[in-house]
Amino acid sequence: MPAELTPATVRTAPKVLLHDHLDGGLRPQTIIELAEAIGYDRLPATDADKLQAWFVESANSGSLVRYLETFEHTVAVMQTREGLHRVASECAQDLAADGVVYAEVRWAPEQHVSEGLSLAEVVEATLEGFAHGVQAASEQGRQIRIGALVTAMRHAARSSEIAELAVAYRDRGVVGFDIAGAEAGFPPTRHLDAFEYLRRENFHFTIHAGEAFGLPSIWEAIQWCGADRLGHGVRIIDDVTVTGDSLEEQVASAQLGRLAQYVRDKRIPLEMCPSSNLQTGAAESIASHPIGLLRRLHFRVTVNTDNRLMSGTGMTREMSLLAEAFDYTWSDLQWLTINAMKSAFIPFDDRLAIINSQIKPGYAALLG
Repeated sequence: MPAELTPATVRTAPKVLLHDHLDGGLRPQTIIELAEAIGYDRLPATDADKLQAWFVESANSGSLVRYLETFEHTVAVMQTREGLHRVASECAQDLAADGVVYAEVRWAPEQHVSEGLSLAEVVEATLEGFAHGVQAASEQGRQIRIGALVTAMRHAARSSEIAELAVAYRDRGVVGFDIAGAEAGFPPTRHLDAFEYLRRENFHFTIHAGEAFGLPSIWEAIQWCGADRLGHGVRIIDDVTVTGDSLEEQVASAQLGRLAQYVRDKRIPLEMCPSSNLQTGAAESIASHPIGLLRRLHFRVTVNTDNRLMSGTGMTREMSLLAEAFDYTWSDLQWLTINAMKSAFIPFDDRLAIINSQIKPGYAALLG
């Protein structure tokens, strides 16, 4: 008999995470302790529970711009080697405890140099922290692999420099590149030099697109910039015409526009983050989130956390919310997990090994 699908059992299922921000997943107590160590006195609360509540409440504004403002405090305490190392180590351990077997975690080195660290020192401290956390998790009987995504900020002008940094560390734990930040007014085409360089270097990259901005953002990310994956991509639903109120009626009536058809045909992965999308106004509820329809239409959708601190979430919670909203079974969760693993930026053989040695056996045990 299959195991009952509950948050407790979902936690035991092997999970894959492609879209998680390092500066959006700190432990509240860690923020407090790091702030005290560096003399940062601008925290809105110095009690861990109250600070956690503040982050979630502030992120629930429905505005991406306001949502991004919460990062001022987390970034502020990640300006030293010690701070970066600790945050990265705890990230790996927290994800492993949530049943994640493979994760790609992203952060923007250019945001962590205000106290004198070089970009290279930022990357090295973070990679060392990930390695420490992976080892600590292993000692507790939890296996996880972490791939780092080096991010450039789309409102800044350092993307080419950051792209070169990512490639320089490609054999030391960095598996890809990303651009992030407010979409409106900062199109990805401002960074074409960086993307052309990455393609020449045969390097993978994803682009935040189709979250707060619509189809033009997705079109530019794919057709102008050549993105391998779309960060969020939730607004691709705007190119899908449906009739009827029920999901079954919508699936039966769905007509895809040319961009949506291209994204599905090319199997371009969508890094969807349900809870985060609600907070930024990209979706109204979990039950109406486009992931439900897109999954039924066989887009390559993946489930992600985005910012675990701001959303008060983890992979167990995200998958449990979707299972409840769309009556997903273990087979559905396995499909989403394998989708993500297929879309990872590590070599094919490595992806296949994780699917065959961890994901399939893990779900086979739950399926009974």
